[in-house]
Amino acid sequence: MTDTLVQRYLDHVRFEKRLAERTVALYALDLEKLASNAALAGVELAQVQSSHIRRWVAQMHSGGRSGRGIALILSGWRGFYTWLGREGLVASNPVQDVRAPKAGKPLPKALNVDDAVQLARFHNESANPWLEARDAALVELLYGGGLRLAEVTGLDVLASSHARGWVDLQAGEAHVLGKGSKRRIVPVGAQAVLALQRWLAVRDQGLPPPQLTGTAAQAAEAEPQTALFIGRNGTRLSAQSIWKRLQGRSLQAGLPVPVHPHMLRHSFASHLLQSSSDLRGVQELLGHANISTTQIYTRLDFGHLAKAYDAAHPRARLKPGGSK
Repeated sequence: MTDTLVQRYLDHVRFEKRLAERTVALYALDLEKLASNAALAGVELAQVQSSHIRRWVAQMHSGGRSGRGIALILSGWRGFYTWLGREGLVASNPVQDVRAPKAGKPLPKALNVDDAVQLARFHNESANPWLEARDAALVELLYGGGLRLAEVTGLDVLASSHARGWVDLQAGEAHVLGKGSKRRIVPVGAQAVLALQRWLAVRDQGLPPPQLTGTAAQAAEAEPQTALFIGRNGTRLSAQSIWKRLQGRSLQAGLPVPVHPHMLRHSFASHLLQSSSDLRGVQELLGHANISTTQIYTRLDFGHLAKAYDAAHPRARLKPGGSK
């Protein structure tokens, strides 16, 4: 009976619903698992209850199946029982109110300290000196300050009432406009200050003169000249350009994976937490409204946390003689 019901349903989705053969094959695998579970439980497919489904979901979850994978299986089972209901073979759908476990929030990708330092120290001797100075300053600012990409692109050379952000090199501080139009001040490390000084020394070399006459539109085109980071045409460097330049630079530096700007922000946060354990301080530096957003970085390096525990907790280490 079980095999007959499953085959009838597969024929239904193949010929009446005209699903792709690949999809039908996946349904067949999921229903094979359902039939196997039912057989082990000693029940017919038409007699399966919600309690059975929840038990099997728990078994899949404890066996390492991801929440997304379980959700896909449940979707196939739900469709099967919906069809059985239309055929008058079940009174209710046992999968209807069963949901897969929530997928865990993925950890942000961060570089290890050695890779981050390798990227920051990288110097491309064969590159255009103007581009090299700019890109090196970008890396130092993204990693050394933990800035968002939009915060970096919004920086101007000089502070002003209408500037979205700027860097005070003398004070070693970046003034940025973050999410929710909230301003904050972020310390900028000595290496970033040096890199920015080298960039500013060559920034204006070989740029086209600003077009200050003409229509308002022409004047607006000249405005990006105030940007801290610019392209060869003198306009404000776009987020897409920074993304591409950083990916290429990370591969040139010999890193195993291409790096994107937000990865450097994640690296800044995790490396700072590894050294200081000051979650509130890192929250302020990142500009997070909620501490829960910052707490995800505490999960990045469990090995580091375990070492910190072993070194600091009075009950973590064995005393001489094998006792705690």
